[in-house]
Amino acid sequence: MDTLRNVLSRLQQQGAALGHFNVSDLVLLKAVLAAAVEVKVPVIVGASEGERNFFGTYELAALVKVMREEQGVPVFLNADHTHSRAKAEEAAKAGFDSVVIDFSALPFEQNVSRTKDTVEAIKAINPSILAEGEIGNIGTGSEIHETVSIDFRNLSTPEEARQFVDSTGIDVLAPAVGNMHGMLKSMVQGTTKKHLNIDRIAQIKKAAGVFLTLHGGSGTEDEDFVRAIAAGINIIHINTELRVAWRRSLEASLSSQPNEVVPYKILPPVLDSVKQVVSSRLKLFSTQLTSEDLRLSTG
Repeated sequence: MDTLRNVLSRLQQQGAALGHFNVSDLVLLKAVLAAAVEVKVPVIVGASEGERNFFGTYELAALVKVMREEQGVPVFLNADHTHSRAKAEEAAKAGFDSVVIDFSALPFEQNVSRTKDTVEAIKAINPSILAEGEIGNIGTGSEIHETVSIDFRNLSTPEEARQFVDSTGIDVLAPAVGNMHGMLKSMVQGTTKKHLNIDRIAQIKKAAGVFLTLHGGSGTEDEDFVRAIAAGINIIHINTELRVAWRRSLEASLSSQPNEVVPYKILPPVLDSVKQVVSSRLKLFSTQLTSEDLRLSTG
């Protein structure tokens, strides 16, 4: 299988982005893989510390390895939002392809210091692993929120991005560019959308000179995704949209089969529902901005 770095470089040249989808159980994992097979594009399976604690870090890595070999899909594994050197080293030893080293809640200089230390630690375990760092405030938790914090208006700056990359040695940067983790209730209902600062993305890309990740992609306007990719975003994280589809479809399946107790008879509609969300996002991320009027064509 090609390396994650090579796939990201190739997609960047093609004007496409790599979809990143979080999983915490086998249904979600199978749905992500099935969508990647259907759309015929590479994909990243992500798992935060909480998701890894539930699924099992080594167990998830083993399952992805087996499924990758069975399906022949370019699927990569990312340790999302990792808040300690120990957890980052665990993911590297388990065979993850990348680690999101997240000390963004700390003051900038502490974020730099601890990120740099963790980058060196995981690179010592696997020199080819990609290390991602995060700057700015995009919140925590892929959940449903009542309101948006005013802090989300504080975007990362190009100078912060350049300094952070130069000081830490990261391969991938996750900036705050109008994105936020989770979704508002109005976004779940489809009445509002997130909007990104495309100019700031382009400025940060030029200053940082590394791959860029967009965290908190759920609920974002489709056109903003396309413009963000054209401006330099290489990886897009989707989690809450999957969780909403999982919850709604599970409730519907249980309601339509009130006497059913067999998991493999209850869960197929859930898998299919999540798969549809992943497939639609993978298709969008594979499109290209081909003209000024945002005419989309399949990448």
